[in-house]
Amino acid sequence: MKRRTFITQSAMTTAALGLAGSQAWATAFQTKNKLPQWRGFNLLDFFSPNPEHSRGGTSADHFEWMRDWGFDFVRIPIAYPYYLDIDRTKDITAEDTYKINLKAVEKIDALVEMAHKFNIHVSLNLHRAPGYCINAGFHEPFNLWKDQAAQDAFYYHWSFWAKRYKSISKEKISFDLLNEPAMREDMNDQLSKSSAVPGELYRKVAKGALDVIHKENPARIVLADGNQVGNNVISELLDLNISQSCRGYMPGIISHYKAPWANKDPEHLPEPKWPGQVGDKYLSRQMLEDYYKPWGELVQKGIGVHCGECGCWNKTPHKVFLAWFGDVLDILNQHKIGFALWEFSGDFGVLNSNRADVVYEDWHGQKLDRELLTLITRHA
Repeated sequence: MKRRTFITQSAMTTAALGLAGSQAWATAFQTKNKLPQWRGFNLLDFFSPNPEHSRGGTSADHFEWMRDWGFDFVRIPIAYPYYLDIDRTKDITAEDTYKINLKAVEKIDALVEMAHKFNIHVSLNLHRAPGYCINAGFHEPFNLWKDQAAQDAFYYHWSFWAKRYKSISKEKISFDLLNEPAMREDMNDQLSKSSAVPGELYRKVAKGALDVIHKENPARIVLADGNQVGNNVISELLDLNISQSCRGYMPGIISHYKAPWANKDPEHLPEPKWPGQVGDKYLSRQMLEDYYKPWGELVQKGIGVHCGECGCWNKTPHKVFLAWFGDVLDILNQHKIGFALWEFSGDFGVLNSNRADVVYEDWHGQKLDRELLTLITRHA
């Protein structure tokens, strides 16, 4: 073979291999997520255990704006005591957890129906479930991970919702079982020892809820939040018909800078940068690539994945927030994983976030963070 012919053929072979490699890499991100790539917001209308402290206020205008901006999803994190008929001057008892107040439930129904009028999918989530919440501040009578009575109450609540929305299609509503599970020793002490839930225990509780839901509607989409506060893939659930939900809060020094509920000494933290050296860590896009790699691999295995919460509290410098969040959204998009910003309106929100370093746009009487909206609509 002549040298020139050899070189030409070798170059063509190398190019072909390079193209094949590029195509293989691209294909890795083209595998279809079992879940739709929903994008949207969390709505905190029923976030408080006490209806008197509820924010409420999500209106038809809000849903219209979401739709017109290109979003198709809302997650509704609910504190189960919100819809109980109980004496709120006393600590709740195990028996109280079964006392459902239908008038309160009808308010949840109304929000769900309003979302559906604008073709927005609803994910119903128990942010506080019987015996567990990532936040303390409400006296729980038992521990979801330790007490069968708490697990039975948990199944009861999901059975209730499954029956109530039995006839609504999976395209319109899904169920997110439990917000950010972790094994906290004392459910009523925010600072008590916490760790990941033992995998088989998490499987038992998730499967119990899945069974009562699918008894009513086998097609219902069910999600389980990642273990250890939403961060870790739950390998013990892979053989079950359950999708999984990750988070968009890593690293916490960016997303929860100076947040008093997430830091023991919030006023003495190193100022966040992105990218850059912050304290003893160098923060970079690579750390996000590594963090989301297991979630992308989960998509490749045919398990549905969605990012049920993401965003940043309002004390992080806005430019840092946007630089970091742009990387988060870009990586999620590479893996075909949708997202829900925490929240629509409020300190983490696209509206009324009360940041000191943002020039807000007046939007029908609301304070709109136009830069943030522009960023997230690029991924909607």
